Amino acid sequence: MNGRVALVTGGGRGIGREAALLLSAAGARVMIVSRGAAELAAVGLEYVAADLGTTEGCAWAVAETEHRLGPIDLLVVNHGIGSAHERLVWEQDPAVWRETMRVNLDGPFELARLTAGGMCQRGFGRLVFTSSTAGEKAERSGSAYTASKHGVIGLARAVAQDAGPFGVTSNAVLPGWVRTEMAENSAKSEAARREISVEQVWRERAAIYPQNRVLEPREVAQVIAFLCSDAAAGVNGEAITVALGGMW
Repeated sequence: MNGRVALVTGGGRGIGREAALLLSAAGARVMIVSRGAAELAAVGLEYVAADLGTTEGCAWAVAETEHRLGPIDLLVVNHGIGSAHERLVWEQDPAVWRETMRVNLDGPFELARLTAGGMCQRGFGRLVFTSSTAGEKAERSGSAYTASKHGVIGLARAVAQDAGPFGVTSNAVLPGWVRTEMAENSAKSEAARREISVEQVWRERAAIYPQNRVLEPREVAQVIAFLCSDAAAGVNGEAITVALGGMW
């Protein structure tokens, strides 16, 4: 990956941070993006703070990356908001639906729209979208998150069809439970609703998987890094589950 330029969203923590560090270690020139400048600065890579749920924020992130580092070769779309604040569909606030789609689906579309064309012109590119196991299976009280993550898989596959003839690949990664800040918020919400401890929620989540544990962010990041590599040239339009062999 020496000299290739990577834009990694949600790069200040969790899976995005680990993916950015792996790409950097492999020789890529990496720009990380999220809304939190202090969090980004702590990673030690080039960064830009932007709201990726807006057209302007996506355009700013892409423009800054190209200005500072050059044309984007690798796009890792990892930002998003979770479902901790959601309710049963008949109780769901329409504003929650709109905000989730704005961040989880509109932003990925804008970033793909702004970068894939240039990749096609140059004859190389990698787009990797972080979806979720909820991208193929529905969760209770999560209509917006589930729908958005299903949509991310569809977007990745559509980009694969458009860009594939030009040497560009587009894939989605579907993590199971990972103990990130977003998942921790979900656990706290569930614990409060059920009147149990947060640790009990995590024990139950771990029990879903054959290894009786949840994923580490780096385990998902390693799959993302592979999909960005030359070794993954034959992988296109795929939704790859990273969930320890579990069904969820």
